[in-house]
Amino acid sequence: MNDAHWMAQALALARKAEAAGEVPVGAVLIKDNQLIAGGWNQPITSHDATSHAEIMAMRAAGKKLNNYRLIDTTMYVTLEPCSMCVGAMIHARVAKVVYGAPEPRTGALGGAFDLLAANQHNHFFEVEAGVLAEESKTLLQNFFRSRRKK
Repeated sequence: MNDAHWMAQALALARKAEAAGEVPVGAVLIKDNQLIAGGWNQPITSHDATSHAEIMAMRAAGKKLNNYRLIDTTMYVTLEPCSMCVGAMIHARVAKVVYGAPEPRTGALGGAFDLLAANQHNHFFEVEAGVLAEESKTLLQNFFRSRRKK
């Protein structure tokens, strides 16, 4: 499986978020080319500000693997992660993050700022940006366009 395949899986989960009235962001966590867990944005429905797609995927993966350390995993997420999610991925020891659309206002992997640029961390991960970026961006733009019309 390649990056586009896994990002397409994350996009499918983003559509679940959209159907629930949430900002359409989805994430999947992969290890050894196998899907470990997925998640989608749920802060509105869960009444929990930490229920971002990445956090939901990491929570599910931790339970499945019986470990909060998610070593040798790759996170695919449709939107550049925020500082909360990047921090959680650092603590979980995720090996790589692949994201779709950049987030210039709150993105913490170079969009608004780069948390990995702080050399105080004891773990860093590889970053790949722009995988299925146009699809991710269009999904978000259409969601917010329809919200503004309401």
